[in-house]
Amino acid sequence: MSSDPAYLTLATALETRLALIADRDWVTRDSASHLAALQEISEKIETLAAELPRPVNGEFAHFLERRSYDKALAWIRG
Repeated sequence: MSSDPAYLTLATALETRLALIADRDWVTRDSASHLAALQEISEKIETLAAELPRPVNGEFAHFLERRSYDKALAWIRG
């Protein structure tokens, strides 16, 4: 796992997004607030990715650009 704090913060946000997606009960209970939370964490991920120290590994950048967030998280955990 990358020990750079910026990557660790991004990993936490990616984990949060994956947990939100998996929370089917919340979707059923209140889809509007679930969608709002998903949009919020997705925007946070975009912001955190833009703030990463440069240069960013090409493969990792590709995962972020394609929003392959599970692959991006796996790369950080490396």
